[in-house]
Amino acid sequence: MVAEDQSLENSGSIHVDKGESRFRNVICGPVRWIKMLSKELHWSFVFGVVSLYGINQGLGGSMGRVATEYYMKDVQKVQPSESQALTAITKIPWIIKPLWGILTDVLPIFGYHRRPYFILAGVLGVVSMLFISLHGNLHLYFALMWMTLSSAAMAIADVTIDACTAYNSIKQSALASDMQSLCSLSSSIGALVGYFMSGILVHLVGSKGVFGLLTLPFALVSVVGIVFSESHVPGFSYKQVNQRFTDAGRAMWRTMKCSDVWRPCLYMYISLALSLNIHEGLFYWFTDSKDGPMFAQETVGFILSIGSVGSILGATLYQLVLKDHPFRGLCLWTQLLFALSGMLDLILVLRLNLKFGLPDYLFIVVDEVVSQMIGRLKWMPLLVLTSKLCPHGIEGTFFALLMSIDNAGIMTSSWLGGVLLHVLKVTRTEFGNLWLAVLVRNVMRLLPLFVLFLVPKGDQNTFKLPSEIMGEDSEEGDEKEEARNLEMASLVHSVDRR
Repeated sequence: MVAEDQSLENSGSIHVDKGESRFRNVICGPVRWIKMLSKELHWSFVFGVVSLYGINQGLGGSMGRVATEYYMKDVQKVQPSESQALTAITKIPWIIKPLWGILTDVLPIFGYHRRPYFILAGVLGVVSMLFISLHGNLHLYFALMWMTLSSAAMAIADVTIDACTAYNSIKQSALASDMQSLCSLSSSIGALVGYFMSGILVHLVGSKGVFGLLTLPFALVSVVGIVFSESHVPGFSYKQVNQRFTDAGRAMWRTMKCSDVWRPCLYMYISLALSLNIHEGLFYWFTDSKDGPMFAQETVGFILSIGSVGSILGATLYQLVLKDHPFRGLCLWTQLLFALSGMLDLILVLRLNLKFGLPDYLFIVVDEVVSQMIGRLKWMPLLVLTSKLCPHGIEGTFFALLMSIDNAGIMTSSWLGGVLLHVLKVTRTEFGNLWLAVLVRNVMRLLPLFVLFLVPKGDQNTFKLPSEIMGEDSEEGDEKEEARNLEMASLVHSVDRR
């Protein structure tokens, strides 16, 4: 998510400018900072952010990723290409996130817009994880169905807490940056802990046992729904729902027809889709191949946790050095670095690191940190650009739409990667052509450079859509309606949710 407004302004009982907000983040300390947010925004909101971003998505999502890889390999015993294609299906609920966003915005349940959706997401996640963990011989496609439902539960919870953050960013605009920091830190710390624990837990209780443990983060989502503070909406007329859906659809279609919008969207999709994902082939080689490193389960989790540190370093480097550079130039260099970073995988697969005296463990740690850092640097300007393509009044829903396009690119990347592994006959026991798959992937990462003209040249701070798209010439009454709609908009956090 991106903070909507960080200009100097008063908001209710607090009078904090942007500089003071950042100063408070750094100086006051975590405990005092969280107490301040709990006092100004209500403790249930802070509890919800930490529970959903930190525990459910960060810790639970990272543990679930490692457990899924071992579950598909050891329990379902599928080939790498098949695992690559099937697990991509579980990303579909994230592609249709605008649907969840619109539902939470326009369709209250028992007079509440947010609380019932938290409870629903938690229950759906708990049931899904229980079925996978307790069933002795679950068919592959039924397992895939429950994994997809658990992914949908996480996506619904994500959209709902984003909507709450959007509302508070408008109501307490001076604290917008504090809220973004809380979201990012919760997610990053949760991912670090989750990846570190994942390998150990898979070793101790198995992948199915980890799925059973994941019922706890989902149960916590339902607890958030029970304790969350939200105003009741009495007498809601459900006859308004169809009209609100129609209005939102028309506004999004009108915006997507603008060349300043669809051109960068097309580039983002192409950039993500052509970055072929062959992770499953590499994962099988890391853990099963006699010619490979033969990493233990605990080692895999630790390596992924170190990768999360690289992602944090990338975000920090972008914030300190690169955030003021033009979009096109930044996309050019990050895409080039992204392709070059893939050569580290090629060196590892060809075992050239051993010839240089570099052990596998050390080399893969460096590889993971560098890859995650450059991947974050590549993603950050695209995320900023996405936020600037959203017109007033439907910022949240339209941002969810754009992020869905990006998720579609990620899913396409996984499917194309699975096809590549299948064509090159990379299987559970045959890895002779894995080096060629890595080389093809690295070359494919260069292809988006040929459509770089789709990215605007503008500076990240000054770029904006035409006023007729942004709606800046609207009358005062329209502005008030837009502000009301924005309070109910669902912003999307990006990430690693990828």
